Formats: sequence, C-alpha cells, structure tokens
Amino acid sequence: MPKVTIKITDILEEGKCSVGHEIGETFSYPEDVGKLCPAAFNSIYPYIRVIESGGTYTYFDEPGTHSACCPDYKRPVVFKISR
Repeated sequence: MPKVTIKITDILEEGKCSVGHEIGETFSYPEDVGKLCPAAFNSIYPYIRVIESGGTYTYFDEPGTHSACCPDYKRPVVFKISR
C-alpha cells in the first residue's frame, strides 16, 4: 500500500485547535496515527483508506488527494490527505 500523508492546512472559525494541532503539521499514515486527535482521525479515516487503496471519489480535490475537517464545529481543523 502507498504511504499516505496528512497535513493540517487550516484551522477555521476560532483559529485554534482545542487539542493543540497547528497549521503545517504533517503526519504519516499509519506511523503517526497516535499523534492525531482521535475525533479528527475518526472523521478522516474513511478518506485515508480510499486514498491508500488507490481509490477516488468524484468530489475529491484531485485523484489521490482530498481535504476534510474534524468534527469540532467551533474550530474545525482542515486536513489534506494525499498519496
């Protein structure tokens, strides 16, 4: 399976992640799973698996890349997931 990279590209609304994630942080899947907020990981995991397996959806940014947010409605962290 190809390596998947997860990068924080933005923090919306209040601009500060409640668990301390910051814009520019980069994680490798699966090596860095424990470093990601569990709620955020749960939200982006389906996209990680699709990208990891070489799949795509018509609404993805481009093949092999998609951006998704964590579920914190006050401070949604935007993750760019890419292969």
